[in-house]
Amino acid sequence: MSTKKMIPIKLAGATREEDVEDRLLREGWKRLTTIGEPRLSEIAEAYRGMGFEVHVESYKTEGDGCTTCLDTDQEMGKVIGTVYTRRSTKPQQEDELF
Repeated sequence: MSTKKMIPIKLAGATREEDVEDRLLREGWKRLTTIGEPRLSEIAEAYRGMGFEVHVESYKTEGDGCTTCLDTDQEMGKVIGTVYTRRSTKPQQEDELF
């Protein structure tokens, strides 16, 4: 039996999505993508494996662009998040294989 691994989504303290985005960008984060599970977890783990810090925000409809697909997925219960990355300040560990 396989178990699904889902990454936790941190809820930000800001009241508007723009505030969250602005705060993260000021802190050195780069917005990577907005995507649903299972790719959300895969992307987060891949970037962690490359030595990046990863932050995921819960998806909220924003702007005037077309968000029909993401909104529909979310209404059906799919977990959707926006992935932010930044270079880790911790030194990267040696890879055991090399």
